[in-house]
Amino acid sequence: MKKQYQNLRFFSILLIVVMLSGLFFIGCSEKNQSGSSGSEQAVIQVSTIDALMTGVYEGNITLKDLTRWGDFGIGTFNALDGEMVLLDGTFFQVQGSGVVNKPESSTKTPFATVTFFNPESNYPLSGLSFDGLKSVVDSLMKSPNFFYAMRVTGTFNSVKTRSVFAQTKPFLPLVEVTANQPEFEADTITGILTGFYCPPFVKGVNVPGYHLHFISDDHLFGGHVLSFELEAGTLEIDQIDRFILMLPHDNGFLEADLTDDLSDELEDVEGGN
Repeated sequence: MKKQYQNLRFFSILLIVVMLSGLFFIGCSEKNQSGSSGSEQAVIQVSTIDALMTGVYEGNITLKDLTRWGDFGIGTFNALDGEMVLLDGTFFQVQGSGVVNKPESSTKTPFATVTFFNPESNYPLSGLSFDGLKSVVDSLMKSPNFFYAMRVTGTFNSVKTRSVFAQTKPFLPLVEVTANQPEFEADTITGILTGFYCPPFVKGVNVPGYHLHFISDDHLFGGHVLSFELEAGTLEIDQIDRFILMLPHDNGFLEADLTDDLSDELEDVEGGN
């Protein structure tokens, strides 16, 4: 009788352990599905800005694959064929001619920065230039050492952009390509500014500070933003504290000389922003 009681007690304890283990694993599973470290938001970057500066223009990841990492972002296309805007999972390609199209999902990119846009806050804006927008965002930052994705939706009195034509080998450095860049201007236009603020320590990896692209509501005008005058709109900001860099494996990147400081050339390429 005593032995039977001991066996019953042992199996009761074992059953409790199994049940508790099951609850633990269910809890872990629910946590993973609702936002564990494996699903936290991050800024995802393809290649480095210095690699692009030196002429590494061959795409290494398709747009279809890139959407696994984000639904919002900016970048360029294979052979430097125009400026990229990614909004709500849709890609727009502003070519050197100024024509805007929606590229095939099989198109590749040599450089892009994306995230899943999830803004924590939004603010009404009016009567701002590019410098004015930067001042506003600077004042709203928790720290300049985080990344910030931002979107400004509104009516603009003017927007000035640029793009670039597709390049052929041997590729010239980016500063030489943009020395003859096509520039475009539009007045009284509605659309969206989209892009990122990156902290100072990304020097050589991404563009420190502000990097914005534009797409009009009718999808007929856009590009890399040089200047603008906002009449009225709404700013949405998304603070991000994780950064993931995906490096290419092609010969162009593997053989690139990335030892020089290209900060001055980058400032020329960005248009002084």
